[in-house]
Amino acid sequence: MKQTIQNENRSIQPIRGSWFSIYWYDRRHVYWNDACMRYTQEQWDALICDMASLGQEYLVMCNVASNGFSVYDSQVLPKIPMACPDPLEAVMTAADRYGMKVFLNNDYFNDALYYKTAEMFEPENVRGRYRILEEVAARYSGHPSFYGWYWAWESHLSPCFPEHFLRYVNETTQEARRLTPQAKFLTAPYGTRNATCGDAYLRQLEALDVDFIAYQDTVGCFAMDTDESARAFETLRRAHDRVPQRKLWADVETFTWEGTPNIVDTPLIPAGFDRLKKQLAAVSPFVDTVLVFIFEGLFSNPQSPAYTGYAPAGKYYEDYAAWLKEAHPDCLRSFG
Repeated sequence: MKQTIQNENRSIQPIRGSWFSIYWYDRRHVYWNDACMRYTQEQWDALICDMASLGQEYLVMCNVASNGFSVYDSQVLPKIPMACPDPLEAVMTAADRYGMKVFLNNDYFNDALYYKTAEMFEPENVRGRYRILEEVAARYSGHPSFYGWYWAWESHLSPCFPEHFLRYVNETTQEARRLTPQAKFLTAPYGTRNATCGDAYLRQLEALDVDFIAYQDTVGCFAMDTDESARAFETLRRAHDRVPQRKLWADVETFTWEGTPNIVDTPLIPAGFDRLKKQLAAVSPFVDTVLVFIFEGLFSNPQSPAYTGYAPAGKYYEDYAAWLKEAHPDCLRSFG
């Protein structure tokens, strides 16, 4: 029986990366946002080290600006006051040190635009996003850890992408490729339960100018259960096998909600490792790489200078680390 359980654990892919925030203005990130605002450069370094020590390879920046503020010295938006003078530089430097790969972005020039399709393409709004893209590329793409760009205007599968999403991704990728020719590109759609392998979707996969598509499993948002997730990702596997230049990744939701779900006023809280393990098991046979939303803050190493002090996150971290030690000890890394 013990051998069977060990084999089952080893068949479940570990977490290889996570979305990551420096500043988030609404209450969804409340249990770690205040800690992030107070982090020193040394604590940012410790946080990245905590993630790398568990074998994580990728950081996906949620945003470089939000609610009218940037997280770096920008000519486009004022910088949010934080304890660390340049937290994004601290994160990139730590990612260099620990061998991680970072997807940067140019969001959010104006948060409200992402709910108003027509306004996203108005010339002044496109210019604003592209000015941020140019600034971020100039300041941070020279780091060895810079890997590429994540485009954060998420699309809903129903079961195909809306045409405006293809336009947004492809035009933004074209602009970013001009600035950073070697960059890779990532997007993370939702509506995954509607996955299809139909001809119309295959044509869109071929047209979408990205390298990786990390579909949200939407279990944390209660849009699917794990059985539905497995069926959806099996369908996506068939689609991506037909269009292999678009790598199939998963965006597994590690959270649940402290109150009313799916609203910005409700804090995200740890879902618990038992549910997470089922989620990882559901996608593991089908995807190339597992990312999560979100490791930072929902998992927090109690022995680290970056510990947030939020006890449920400490337990989530310890439960996952213990499972990883048993199932994938080769993922564990030590830094002197």
